[in-house]
Amino acid sequence: MSDQLGDGMNRFSLETAVWEITLACCFSCKYCGSQGGQARENELTTKECLDVVHQLAKLGCRRVSLIGGEVFMRRDWKTIVRELTDYGIRTAIITNGFLFSEETIRDLKEVAIESIAVSLDSVETVHDRYRQKGSYARAVQAIDALTEAGFTVTVISTLNKESVTHLDDFYAFLRTRPIAAWQLQACSPMGNAARSGIDYRFDFREVITFVEQNMEAAPFAMGIADNIGYYTENEGKLRGHENSWYRGCQAGLTLLGIDSIGNIRGCESMYDDRFIEGNIRQRRIADIWNDPSAFAYNRKFRRENLTGACATCEYGPYCAGGCRSYNFFVHGKIYESPACARKC
Repeated sequence: MSDQLGDGMNRFSLETAVWEITLACCFSCKYCGSQGGQARENELTTKECLDVVHQLAKLGCRRVSLIGGEVFMRRDWKTIVRELTDYGIRTAIITNGFLFSEETIRDLKEVAIESIAVSLDSVETVHDRYRQKGSYARAVQAIDALTEAGFTVTVISTLNKESVTHLDDFYAFLRTRPIAAWQLQACSPMGNAARSGIDYRFDFREVITFVEQNMEAAPFAMGIADNIGYYTENEGKLRGHENSWYRGCQAGLTLLGIDSIGNIRGCESMYDDRFIEGNIRQRRIADIWNDPSAFAYNRKFRRENLTGACATCEYGPYCAGGCRSYNFFVHGKIYESPACARKC
């Protein structure tokens, strides 16, 4: 994973960027990893954001997911999206669905968005308990408005110990909506989740079994995120589509994270200053991406880095110990999954 060219340029091809365009949010969810709410001082200007788009396009980035905070709280979101899609970059937005209006729908139609993911975690009482009262109803209204308008809509659910006990009931509700996909991801003890003391732990195997039992009959694609796994019997089907095998953490290999003040990380879930590789106000993105010393935790990974049960697991070289972010925030050991569903 650390194969490099002699001229100092690396062989890693940037495929996807996750870009937090603002930290401003209408919520302050109990498990928000970035502790969204107020916009940071000195967030990137419109001009700087458009330059980011240019730099990503020049690097060959194929897809960008815009996140917050809440994307729609940034007034120039439409300008940023239009620039991305004008460059031919497939663009998705992840939203809490609270701020949707007819005007939002019209704006989205104008900018050729690829898809919209709405954060909807569980049944109404559970969802609202961890986010905000009334947020479930508003998110469902957004899903209905978006699907009626013809957009590709997915649902992302952040799971904790309580919400996993409601998967059957929540799935029954989602089946009534014409969504394209449902992704289940694990809550990580970072940001607000660490401060609020949420009981985030659950049995990965329980969620995997739930997906296995329902994915064939589901009217939409259904899968687990990269922080749940790994290499159980149906690994090649569990991540939303056929032959979708987990390849190990892609931070700094094919994936890049950008925050609202221009910090670059391998992944926006690695929300700790120790993972900042540089800032676009000091260096071009290409210079950071092509730096031979950058993203060393993945680019220079060797099997010998694995610890715990991962060190002796036959699939260790393939999953590389699982999600770096989840591992780091749970127990600080980035090369050892603390909750792997595989019984090695």
